Amino acid sequence: MENDARAALAGWEAERPTNFYDATPNLARVLRMHLGDDGVAAFESRLREFGATVAQVVEPAAQTQERDGNGPRLVDADALGRELQEIEFHPAHDDAGRAVWKSGLLSAPAFEQASLMYLLSHAGEAGQACPFACTAGLVRALRVHGSAELQARFLPPLLVPDYDRAERGAQFLTEVQGGSDVGANETAAVPDGLEPGAWRLRGEKWFCSVADADQFVVTARPVGAPVGTDGIACFLVPRRVGGRPNGFRIRRLKDKLGTRALATAEIEFEGALAYPLGELADGFKIAAGVVLNTSRWLNACGSVGLMRRAYLEASGFARHRTAFGRSIATFPLVRENLALIKAEEQAALASTLALTALVDRLDCGGTDDETTGLYRFLVNANKYVTSLTATLVVRRAIETLGGNGTIEDFSPLPRLYRDAIVFESWEGAHNVLVEQVRRDAARFDLVPLVLADLRGRLAALRPSEDGAAVAAALADLEPRLERGLAEPLHFRRQLGELVRALQATWLLVEASADTESEKADVAAFFVRRRVSRGYDPEADPGYALLIDGVLADDVLAPVSGLVAGNRHVQ
Repeated sequence: MENDARAALAGWEAERPTNFYDATPNLARVLRMHLGDDGVAAFESRLREFGATVAQVVEPAAQTQERDGNGPRLVDADALGRELQEIEFHPAHDDAGRAVWKSGLLSAPAFEQASLMYLLSHAGEAGQACPFACTAGLVRALRVHGSAELQARFLPPLLVPDYDRAERGAQFLTEVQGGSDVGANETAAVPDGLEPGAWRLRGEKWFCSVADADQFVVTARPVGAPVGTDGIACFLVPRRVGGRPNGFRIRRLKDKLGTRALATAEIEFEGALAYPLGELADGFKIAAGVVLNTSRWLNACGSVGLMRRAYLEASGFARHRTAFGRSIATFPLVRENLALIKAEEQAALASTLALTALVDRLDCGGTDDETTGLYRFLVNANKYVTSLTATLVVRRAIETLGGNGTIEDFSPLPRLYRDAIVFESWEGAHNVLVEQVRRDAARFDLVPLVLADLRGRLAALRPSEDGAAVAAALADLEPRLERGLAEPLHFRRQLGELVRALQATWLLVEASADTESEKADVAAFFVRRRVSRGYDPEADPGYALLIDGVLADDVLAPVSGLVAGNRHVQ
């Protein structure tokens, strides 16, 4: 006989979204602000279809792959002892891959790609998010820097929407002695001697995700090249030549904390045939500026997707779970926690779609200094903040579920938490990204550019207390940032504050364009909790009311008399 508590949990389970796009109306609203109704209409049906695919196909496949014994397995030889160097996956991995690749995500324009990655990551990495991001980076590198011959040979199979025929890309940069210090890499490249323009690579790579990929982007130092990053070239390495492994050996697969459905390996190159991407001297610029930056942009989209799924799980549970005679969604501390999760996710989506607008502008031929400079800043700064925030947000969602939140088969939250921690290190540890922003800001004078952009957006809005708080935070930050460019010790904190102010600005911009949702309350809540100097919730008599406004659209019972449809007014 099922008791009331189990019946309530069954109700929560039954109400889990079957379409993540429909469950996240904020995505459509923000996309419309950037693209207009017609712009979103061009691909909204594909997003809706994909939202259902992730919920109904990819998520169950991710759950299956997470079980003990269902992860990727190295098959180094066949039954006759012939070398294979292949990765074998559980059938659920390919089920998810077919569903994901069918969406045509590799051929989609920037806003659609960002949205697909956001929706995909509602299921965590799932063995598919990293291959998508890495393949997208290779596609961009080939389009911008590949010769006509390389494009004709290697680009078409990367764009095939049929998973069983498509080829996937990967990028292998990290070496054991170098880590993020790519200039310390020792993998060597020598001319092939037989095929004009081809090279042979020898060396090892320490952290190779998507080890099953068909095309690898590999950094190596050509013979006679200088030390440091100036001597690094970027090569495309096909997995097979003549149907056999192309001069590489997979030493072992890594046993990782998260992204367990993804094959990550240590790989040794033993004379692999390779083709330069662009000029040899531009190798590091291509690897970092195109390949890694594409992954950093899409990583942020994925981190936001993790946050949104965490909110859906936590808020749904809170609606159905009762304790001490009432729904825990009525408990003030639970409500505050949910409001923080929701505000962080919407702020991260705001900054990430602002970045996506820059990517879209660059893809459409925008090469002005302002666009390039803002992109250079935000692609690294946004990845740093969103990936770190995702881990904290998923942790808050686990707290909402209490002890149930730690149970592997009770919810996806333990898996999302592990994946979020790996997302933090994906394409650059936090300090590496912060230092990259600091160097770029000093070299290209980015701080005045970013501040001017934010101040211009604030000035275009109706004057408000929260807008004034963001402007005051920017004024306080400006001299500190200038000092921080020369003092690395404090720049990380300053950069975090600047990105929070940027997110707050974009939330206020979104709120000005969206008067029918909770966005004004989300923006006000975020500004006060993350940006306003000296804000004290205890001294704010409207704090509980503001939380009610943040949660109103989610049918979470208010505790301070606010009913759905009422909005925060300053």
